[in-house]
Amino acid sequence: MRKTREILRLALGQGMSMRQIAQSLSISSSTVHDCLGRVKVAGLSWPLDPAMDDARLESTLYPPPGLTPKERTFPDCSYIHGELHRKGVTLMLLWQEYKTANPDGLQYSQFCDRYGQFRRQLDVVMHQTHRAGEKLFVDFSGDGIPITNPVTGEVREAPLFVAALGASSYTFVEVMESEDLPSWIQAHVYCFEYMQGVAQITVPDNTKTAVTRPCFYEPDINRTYLEMAQHYNTVVIPARKGRARDKAKVESGVLVAQRWVLAALRNQTFFSIAQARRAVAQKREELNDRPLKKLGVSRRELFGKLDRPALQPLPAHRFEYADWLTPTVNVDYHVECFKHFYSVPYQLVGKKLEARVTLTTVEMLHKGVRVATHARSNVKAGYTTLREHMPERHQHYLDWTPERIIHWAAETGPSTAALAEAIIASRAHPQQGFRACLGILRLGRVYGKERLEAACARALALQALSYRSVESILKSGLERAPRERPRPTAPVLHGNVRGPEYYE
Repeated sequence: MRKTREILRLALGQGMSMRQIAQSLSISSSTVHDCLGRVKVAGLSWPLDPAMDDARLESTLYPPPGLTPKERTFPDCSYIHGELHRKGVTLMLLWQEYKTANPDGLQYSQFCDRYGQFRRQLDVVMHQTHRAGEKLFVDFSGDGIPITNPVTGEVREAPLFVAALGASSYTFVEVMESEDLPSWIQAHVYCFEYMQGVAQITVPDNTKTAVTRPCFYEPDINRTYLEMAQHYNTVVIPARKGRARDKAKVESGVLVAQRWVLAALRNQTFFSIAQARRAVAQKREELNDRPLKKLGVSRRELFGKLDRPALQPLPAHRFEYADWLTPTVNVDYHVECFKHFYSVPYQLVGKKLEARVTLTTVEMLHKGVRVATHARSNVKAGYTTLREHMPERHQHYLDWTPERIIHWAAETGPSTAALAEAIIASRAHPQQGFRACLGILRLGRVYGKERLEAACARALALQALSYRSVESILKSGLERAPRERPRPTAPVLHGNVRGPEYYE
């Protein structure tokens, strides 16, 4: 009892930890823990009542066994296993609660040993301790669901996306169009909305849609996938390459999905993704409602008790898929995104940018700062240009219009105006003829307006609609030469040739 009193003094009087007390008294920490547990049950405080001698203290803390081991109330190991998934819950806490309700129950070491025996009876994947709402494991199933083309009869396999929560094993299964990045992102969005919340950590495999460069220590996450994770406030931690135990939960979920979803639908024929999704959704609900053999409760019940309260809330808006590109600004201060060209400030010529492309918008970023935003265009080889992105001398070019060019040409003469109008009309886009017209007008400074007007008249007669033709006429002086009139051709006289009289 001497050491018992010292334990009480150091713990209750001095506030020392169990480890410090054990080191001070040269006893084990479990002995200290057992003693303090009995003190708590007995409701003792320090200092002790002076009337509390050693005999009374011993009988209070260590009463004679009044129950045989068979009469003891043993802990509910299924309850313990479920509670350990909750954040902050430990075996020590559960044992103290058990001892409070059952003062003559098992001691801590026996309590832990009994739970350990229970855990060894569970599947290997259950040996991992998953906190409620902490991890969501995601992957594509190796086997998909056959989709038959109703016209050609061709059969293709649509991939099956599988996700499972760590604590409750609550499973999400969905049929996707393919295993590409848009389908991968969309599957996650469907999953989060189905579970009405987001886990703190998302654990994918090292698939290309999730990880651009696998690395044991610092894998590179796909930019779009990372942006989606930031939108939903979750962290992507890929499973280590070759470490199946890192994602054992989803591996088990894939196996369960193949057995209870794919195998159950093996005799059905689906002619569309939508039809397959309806059937898979029904099997998914049946799977989550089926009781687990070892625990005696369903995944849905565990989800409602463990994971659902711990999940983070969904954001106000659904994530909008976006592709990320890294184009370089061309000399014409435009960048190419999906075969269309978008302008950026001309000062960025030669710089490498980041382009975020959604279904409706194109955003350009330089060193994380947005420098341009455009409405997305699907015109191949087209250009989208903002005036403020152009140098000042190029901005003046926007003021040029076909009417203005023709008006300038009319100051030289009607033939020059007519030639300018014909050149502009002959081009696919009017702007393509502006430079030729301006070049022709500049020739008037060298050769004079009269010669230029005559040269334009000759070019119109010859249908030579180009700057080079007018320049050639002026250089050779052909605008002064008389125009040759077409010579009348003599009638052909032959016995086999009918004359015009025949047709009168």
